Amino acid sequence: MSDRVLSTETARAAIQRMQGILSGSLEQQVQQLEAQGQVLCDPNVWDGQTAADFRANVWPSTRSTLDRTVQALDELRLAVQRVNQNIMTAGGNAG
Repeated sequence: MSDRVLSTETARAAIQRMQGILSGSLEQQVQQLEAQGQVLCDPNVWDGQTAADFRANVWPSTRSTLDRTVQALDELRLAVQRVNQNIMTAGGNAG
């Protein structure tokens, strides 16, 4: 493992932009997709062969993927926070 510590302004700016995206509306948008998918799963709202296929096949796997995506985004957000904190600590900017 290298002892090198490097944090360019480009790296710090990328971290800030990533944190902004992750703490912004991305997770909300995924939650909104889940809500609309649930609406479409109601046969009183949407029914027929295509709707039944959506309820039985498309939506269950899509919802599972969306749930994993939200979890992965949260893990990414935490990792970015750790990296940023480590950079600040290594640079003497902790506090």
